[in-house]
Amino acid sequence: MKDFKRARRLSPGQMVALGFALVIALGTVLLSLPVSSQTGERVPVLDACFTATTATCVTGLVTVDTGDTWSLFGQCVILFLMQIGGLGFMTITTMMLMLMGKRITLRERLLIQESLNEDALQGLVALTRRIFVVAISIEFLGAVLLSFRMIPTFGWGKGIFYSIFHSVSAFCNAGLDLFGSFRSLIDYRDDVLVNFTIMILIVLGGLGFTVLLDLMKMVRREKTFSAISLHSKVVLAVTGILILSGWAFFLITEWDNVKTLGQPDMPVYSRLMGGLFQSVSTRTAGFTTLDQNALTISGKLGTMIYMFIGASPASTGGGMKTTTIAVLVMMLIAVIRGRQQISIFERRLEEGTVRRALAIVAISFMLVIVATMVLAVVEGESSNPMMSFENMLYEVISGFATVGLTTGITPELNSSCRLVLILIMFAGRVGPLTLLMALTHRMSSREDPRIAYPEGRIMVG
Repeated sequence: MKDFKRARRLSPGQMVALGFALVIALGTVLLSLPVSSQTGERVPVLDACFTATTATCVTGLVTVDTGDTWSLFGQCVILFLMQIGGLGFMTITTMMLMLMGKRITLRERLLIQESLNEDALQGLVALTRRIFVVAISIEFLGAVLLSFRMIPTFGWGKGIFYSIFHSVSAFCNAGLDLFGSFRSLIDYRDDVLVNFTIMILIVLGGLGFTVLLDLMKMVRREKTFSAISLHSKVVLAVTGILILSGWAFFLITEWDNVKTLGQPDMPVYSRLMGGLFQSVSTRTAGFTTLDQNALTISGKLGTMIYMFIGASPASTGGGMKTTTIAVLVMMLIAVIRGRQQISIFERRLEEGTVRRALAIVAISFMLVIVATMVLAVVEGESSNPMMSFENMLYEVISGFATVGLTTGITPELNSSCRLVLILIMFAGRVGPLTLLMALTHRMSSREDPRIAYPEGRIMVG
């Protein structure tokens, strides 16, 4: 009884983190069963846990190939975990409760508010319903488009399942594939239909459900860009800038690289499409049509920067988020111009928003640095030439930003490093600030508004 009451006192952030942990635990148990393996033998628990984590946290890093290792049952478990991870376990739970005719309590509404990063409690249940319908509709349309390639290649049954799996994986920004041999979409590098279907699904999933619903309202009511919310304006503007700048960047850095975009047998349209796909996928999806280990040094560095920025809030992607980088840029502009107020699209930003953005960046950098140091210490004596510092940093950023792109070192990591990646993927999906606040909730004390300390000054810069 005491344990139940204690659970009831958990903060919404703690409940969200606990919910994801329980889903991962359930996925680990199911994937550890012999029926989940193609060989009928149990997959090692650590590999099962890593796969459950990467699916639930919609990352895409894998220690064993998804198509070669898991049976149809195991692949269905992974598909289910990706859907929960992409939509959020509270969205799925709320829909199940609604289907059973259960009443959504205040506490459940608070959890939905936390998981969707919403400000108000009003209309959350209706919002959850719309999110579910929109997500399933987009995934269905994506599966229909992919089926024009998958069914002729794999037959009706397998082709339909492959279409659904990869549509969900793309929209949820998971990046897991069933093509085997860790190939991802390299075999489809010249296929316009597959490339653009996957890219559109990735972008829609990465925009965030709030933005998608805003866009639907704008189209339905025939409103202009200026009529949508400030949040949607920032997300759309930053997303557009990142995709176009990333496209230009990868075309410049990889155009003459004979191992990536400069392959002699690669048509010009495929090279242009490959650069665009790298730009779109880099920010949280994990699908790839290029060998990531073959990228130039500048290409790898650019990929890490774009991965670290990530997708948008309340989306299926991870990273620092597009709005965070927008707030930081506007803060820098305000400081350089000597302005006290930080504004964007003619709206002044609250001080709390700026402080939260700075906290997210600081915590994110700290997590990535610590995790990379652990990998460097543990794998530092490895004779494997792939275990370079740049590849380890690439792997950690990919895990934290729940991207899933890899230079190929994931299966080569030892148990300790795999555990580090499991933790960093979990932190990236729950949110670094949310997770830290959840862990320190009981240690924090309420600030007494009657106490005001005298102002002090320190030198910075």
